[in-house]
Amino acid sequence: MPVNRRRFRIEQAFVGDMPMPAVADGEAGPMHREIMNELRSIRAQMAAPGHSAVASAVVDPAAQQIAESQALLETYRAQIEQCEKLKVELDLIYDAINRTKREIAVLHGKSFDGNEMSKVTGELGAVVGGTEEATQQILEAAEAIDQAASALGKVNSPDQQKILSEEISERVVSIFEACNFQDLTGQRISKVMSTMKFIENHITVMMDIWGGVDAIRAHAPPIIDEREGDAKLLNGPKLDGDAGHASQNDIDALFD
Repeated sequence: MPVNRRRFRIEQAFVGDMPMPAVADGEAGPMHREIMNELRSIRAQMAAPGHSAVASAVVDPAAQQIAESQALLETYRAQIEQCEKLKVELDLIYDAINRTKREIAVLHGKSFDGNEMSKVTGELGAVVGGTEEATQQILEAAEAIDQAASALGKVNSPDQQKILSEEISERVVSIFEACNFQDLTGQRISKVMSTMKFIENHITVMMDIWGGVDAIRAHAPPIIDEREGDAKLLNGPKLDGDAGHASQNDIDALFD
C-alpha cells in the first residue's frame, strides 16, 4: 500500500501541484532524488570561494558607482589644482608684460621720442663738428708757427724778428683756444651718455622682469661677423681690456 509523504516547500516550488511519486520500499522516487541532487549542487556552489566575488559583483553596483564617483572627484580636484597653478603662472606673465609695457612707455616717452633722439643725434654731430673745427685750427696754427720759426732764423732785422715772434705767440694762443673744444665735447658727450645710461637701466629692468641676463642670453641669436675684406680686420680704437686687438708687441713679434 503506498505511503503518503508530506511535501517540503522546495518540492512545492519545483514541482508545484504535481503529485509526488510514490516511495517504494522506503526510498524516494527519481524526481525526489533529482531535486535533492540539485539542492546539494546549489549548496556546493554557495560554499565555493568564487561565490562571494560573484555575489559581490551582483550585489555591489551602488558601491562600484560610489567608487567611480570618488575617482572622478579626485580627477576633478587634480585638474582644479593644475588650473590654479596655471592661473598663477598666467598672472605672473600678465604682470611681467604690464611691467615691460611700462618700461617701454618710459623709454619711448623720455628717450625714443623725436625730440630726445634728435637732441642726442645733434649732440653727437656737434661733437664731431667741434672736433674737426678744433683740429683744423690747431693744424693751421702749427703750420703758421713752423713757417714763422723758419723765417725767424733767416731775418736779421729786429723789426722783422719782432713781427714773427708776435705771430708765433698769436698762433700759440690760437692753439690754446682750440683746445677748449674738449670741454664742450665732454659736456655734449656727458648728455649722450646720460641718455644711453637711462636706456640701459630700463632695458636691464626689462631683462630682470623676464628672468635676468642669463635667461635672455639663452635666446640670443649667434653673433656672425658678416664683414668682408679689410673691414673684417678693422676693429677701431682699442679700449682698456678689449679683446680682438693686436698690441705693439704682437706686431713687433711678426718681424722677429
